[in-house]
Amino acid sequence: MKKEILKELIAKPGKEHHVSDFNPSFTTDMSKQDAKEQLGKDIERLSELQSMLYAQDCYSILVIFQAMDAAGKDGTIKHVMSGINPQGYQVYSFKQPSAEELDHDYLWRINRSLPERGRIGIFNRSHYEDVLIAKVHPEIVLSNKLPNITKTEDIDSDFWQHRYRQINDFERYLTENGTVIIKFFLNVSKEEQKKRFLERLNDESKNWKFSSADIKERQYWNHYMKAYSDVLTETSTEIAPWYVIPADNKWFMRYAVGRIICTRMEALDLHYPQLSKEELEKLEECKKSVSDINF
Repeated sequence: MKKEILKELIAKPGKEHHVSDFNPSFTTDMSKQDAKEQLGKDIERLSELQSMLYAQDCYSILVIFQAMDAAGKDGTIKHVMSGINPQGYQVYSFKQPSAEELDHDYLWRINRSLPERGRIGIFNRSHYEDVLIAKVHPEIVLSNKLPNITKTEDIDSDFWQHRYRQINDFERYLTENGTVIIKFFLNVSKEEQKKRFLERLNDESKNWKFSSADIKERQYWNHYMKAYSDVLTETSTEIAPWYVIPADNKWFMRYAVGRIICTRMEALDLHYPQLSKEELEKLEECKKSVSDINF
């Protein structure tokens, strides 16, 4: 994928966005076979980059996935990260907050799960749930026990603007302290989601993936599209832009995600630490000592 195409997938910062402006079946003119071959190369390259990331111990990478149900988050993570040393990255799936988490601010559990320097952190859903599902179902906000928020009528447009600002400030803070944030919205169409739901129902090996709650949430599709549009508009920034990844074709989705992560990591100029003159001299002494050992 050329850099020009990568730019086409970015929700440009400072502009108003609507999910409907992005084509979920977009694949450029690339063939499925070419995409798979390039993904294979990128998986190998990611392994090299992750090794340097760990050795350099300067940056951390935070990859965020947000999507509607059945968009393919789990499969994409599994495929793209398949070549990386398991010790080099961690995946966190954020579900309904626990009682302990609800007794803290909504970013508290996110802070606890951030990747340390030298590692890649994958968020399968994230703090954006608090401006997505919480916006579609504002009664969720009441469980946060916030001052002066006692009923859904108290949750006005200013409340959401404050949250967008808080998230942008949080991500700016992380970026300025060495965390590279890569945000993906896997954009699946309503028609493709229906097809995948039916596959889960009809294929016994996929029955476990199906939840009746998914069907219930599908009834709020238009509400979610509005919430996602607002997120793209308000939180796609220069330092942490949103990539809107066409998700109707899994092969292209995985390819695009892998290519973007590679491109972002390569821009960091990662390298293995350079030893000092004294350290190199000691290394030579060690080599000689080892060579002289009679095994």
